[in-house]
Amino acid sequence: MGRGSHCVAARKGRVIARPFVGAPGNFYRTENRHDYAVPPPRKNLLPLLSENGLDVISIGKIASIYDSQGVTRDLTAKNNEQSIDQTITALNDDTRGLIFSNLVDFDMLYGHRRDTEGYARALERFDSRWPEIETAMKDGDLLMITADHGNDPTYPGTDHTREYAPLIVYGKQATAGVNLGTRQSLSDIGKTIADNFGLNLHAGQSFLGELGK
Repeated sequence: MGRGSHCVAARKGRVIARPFVGAPGNFYRTENRHDYAVPPPRKNLLPLLSENGLDVISIGKIASIYDSQGVTRDLTAKNNEQSIDQTITALNDDTRGLIFSNLVDFDMLYGHRRDTEGYARALERFDSRWPEIETAMKDGDLLMITADHGNDPTYPGTDHTREYAPLIVYGKQATAGVNLGTRQSLSDIGKTIADNFGLNLHAGQSFLGELGK
């Protein structure tokens, strides 16, 4: 279903429009996804940052997920390569705040489609581009890699899966080898980012101090 009246009419909660092309038995999901989002509560990280004069750069589907609340700049990216390119662009720009990137292919093309080989190749491709990201990072930058849900490409069906999501944190000045343990909530990431800028979110437990920051 595309971005037409059917999606608008159905919208009582978040609606994800995922267009397909092809014939029955051989459909292919296009990159023209669009989220009709429900505006999030105002007391969340993105408005908190922007209201305090910080940049909130969204890359990929982030702005549509959050109904653009708190976003100061939206960079278009429809696949992993474009998201990595735009992330590097944002890192090289004169910005201070949050760069929030989504690598949609892991979810859309490989996780939900249960394409194990494609997932592996996408991970290898991201790894090959990691040096570009690291080079673009400034000494005080902190990068976090995580997911909002599991999507095991070896599991039956096409739904989200229930394994723990990874949390990898890197900074040139961060303490190395820190085990952040099993976090109680995804909100710990938001709390840590707010803490980094001297701001307060009520939800979550910051792990900024464990990183030597």
